[in-house]
Amino acid sequence: MVPDISTGSRTCGLLNYLYGPGRRDEHTDPHLVASWMPGLAPDPGRDPAATLKQLTDRLDLPVLALPKNRRPARHVWHCPVRTAPGDRQLTDAEWAEVARHIVHATGIAEAGDDKACRWIAVRHADDHIHIVATLVREDGRRPRRHEDGIRAQAECRRIEAEFGLQILNGGDRTAAQRPTSAERSKAERSGLTETPRETIRQSVRHALAGAASEEEFFHRLAEAGLRVEKRIAPSGDTLGYKVALPGDRNRDGEPIWFSGSKLAPDLSLPRIRQRLENGRPDDDAHVTDRAEERLPRPAHARRQAATIAERALSTLDGDDDEDSAAQLVGVGELLDAIAQTSPASTRKELAEAVRAFERATRSHIRAERADNRALRSAARGIIRAGNALGKGEDGGATAMLLSTTVLIAIAAVRWHSARGHAQQAAAAQRAAQHLRSAYRSASAAPMNAMREHGRHLPEPVRERYASALEAVLPEQADHVRREHGWDALTASLDQAERAGHNPVTLLQQALESRELDTAGSVTDVLVWRLRRIAELPATTDMPPARTNARTAQSQPQPLAPQAPEAPAGTHRVDSRSRGPRR
Repeated sequence: MVPDISTGSRTCGLLNYLYGPGRRDEHTDPHLVASWMPGLAPDPGRDPAATLKQLTDRLDLPVLALPKNRRPARHVWHCPVRTAPGDRQLTDAEWAEVARHIVHATGIAEAGDDKACRWIAVRHADDHIHIVATLVREDGRRPRRHEDGIRAQAECRRIEAEFGLQILNGGDRTAAQRPTSAERSKAERSGLTETPRETIRQSVRHALAGAASEEEFFHRLAEAGLRVEKRIAPSGDTLGYKVALPGDRNRDGEPIWFSGSKLAPDLSLPRIRQRLENGRPDDDAHVTDRAEERLPRPAHARRQAATIAERALSTLDGDDDEDSAAQLVGVGELLDAIAQTSPASTRKELAEAVRAFERATRSHIRAERADNRALRSAARGIIRAGNALGKGEDGGATAMLLSTTVLIAIAAVRWHSARGHAQQAAAAQRAAQHLRSAYRSASAAPMNAMREHGRHLPEPVRERYASALEAVLPEQADHVRREHGWDALTASLDQAERAGHNPVTLLQQALESRELDTAGSVTDVLVWRLRRIAELPATTDMPPARTNARTAQSQPQPLAPQAPEAPAGTHRVDSRSRGPRR
């Protein structure tokens, strides 16, 4: 059950909407289910003699009784309450009880208070009601409604338990501010898919991703076409900022501004400065090998980011909560950077993943001093490298990076769940779903090419790689060989062996990383880890012909590593007896 509180200035305007046909004739049988005093509120939906003006006048009477200079400018309190999809349909009597619970909990009209605010509850659909109140009590005082949104949420959790409804995740006051009903209505009238508040919030996050300084952040906002105003102190220091979309104006023709703190708690200027100070990225991505220097810039930046993102996985399994919270913030910026520069084939899913994961970056665990500069540098490198193509080395490197981000999102689900962060865990789960979809799209071409490569290898060669897998992953080897990506893994091992790597040693290195057991496809994860560790291209061509099957069988490469290695089964990943989750 979801409440959504907002305030306004026109009682008659809101009632006209509630009793009207709706924007798409979706309002059916609008009528009162409850009010402040039975019999005192006329119901224009069921009583032919009642009018909307009469109902408006009754609700506004305590407001109009005040001198004009004491009347609140926004005196209308509006709270839609909606059941979750799949919940049973409540009766009018049950909705009336819900309304009484909500107005009591929020301080609008506490039970037994005959001087409370006037209110009504209107139902015009099966799954929700609208509670409307005027914010002047019968005694002329204002109601005590401090933190009414938080109290409404808590009351809804109690109502869900009492009525046998789905119990939704509770809020923790770290969420971004939601668009108001008026903002959503205006966006629908304008044919927009999202409100200006949501568009601006996303643009601000894009501008912050990998920014090295406050000046660069503001420069990126201006480059994005947003209107920006800074609040300047007499000393010349910047105290805050606000942003507006060009053309988005109120009824007086003035720009509609949003301060950073009204977009999200972590987008205020002090919080942005803290992030910039703790995680100032390097101007140039660090080059780790000569082979990668020859890659296209977007591919090189993505491969570097995949290496850094893999390290963040181990942090989320550690004991330092502050460091883990900082890494999640850095991952959020990394996803922002990927989404900004992604090809059209993955852009929509990545944008949805970014929106979802944004919620997973905020909790009450603050990263006051933790360092996430490596992830912020990776985000900066991706943005500076420019847009990636959806094919060739760019496409393969994108798939390599997305494979890792899926595992990070899954690790974030587990990390938040262990700490009771229900909203954040659910958000990370949604992000993982979108990232999986984006990965499937990005990996289709390079994985198909690798699978074709693997199918053309001589059977004795394929069997040797199966033996190598059995040597390092005995409990899961049969399962891995049945996966769709087995041919791609054999192709990667073949290329690595041609480049001078030992297959067993390489597989052991890949298996030392965390999170393999949460992968949807073990072979896919191994393919990208092998290619990153062995510095192989993210794409492949058909292999040069081996001499023949007899020669390949008679001249095998050694399967045992040249240096002593830990015995098979001692790695943190493959020591688990359960198979990978699908």
